[in-house]
Amino acid sequence: MKSMARGLVLASVAAGSVLGVSICGHSQEQSAGPPLVTRGRVALNLAGAELIISRAREKAVEMKLKVNVAVVDEGGHLLAFARMDQARPASAPTAITKATAAATLRQPTGPVRRGEAEADVLLNVALQNAAAASGGKMTSLFGGVPVVVDGQVIGAVGVGGATGEQDAEIARAGIDALIKQL
Repeated sequence: MKSMARGLVLASVAAGSVLGVSICGHSQEQSAGPPLVTRGRVALNLAGAELIISRAREKAVEMKLKVNVAVVDEGGHLLAFARMDQARPASAPTAITKATAAATLRQPTGPVRRGEAEADVLLNVALQNAAAASGGKMTSLFGGVPVVVDGQVIGAVGVGGATGEQDAEIARAGIDALIKQL
């Protein structure tokens, strides 16, 4: 019985070779198309996220602020988070939301404008309602900044606990430290 099974396997392998079919079941002709995976891409890792947080915290101390800092990957998944001593706990989810929105929307967070006009209040209220419906994945608050390396968004930083402009400045300080190290 075992020799019969071995014989069938060998016959199948031989038939696949004759027909141009690989053991994996893909024909050799399929490999001539576009690549099926992306290789050699840049990705933010934990060491990079920790560097960003370290410098962001230093910047917050220089500014005499206590903030929450979140770093996410390109898909908005949390890599690292820090809440400075005496930072508002309620700003922690805001920092994570800012980072997630900046990463997934591929742009800094902030009030939405219609063209060059001032921010549209009703549009931003609608966006905040959409954010609530999305489980908190969007925001029109300043303080979320994407991390861009070689023209590719590889993650984002979100800061919460100060004014939106200060949050964004702190986030950029962390990102700048990472870029200088590359």
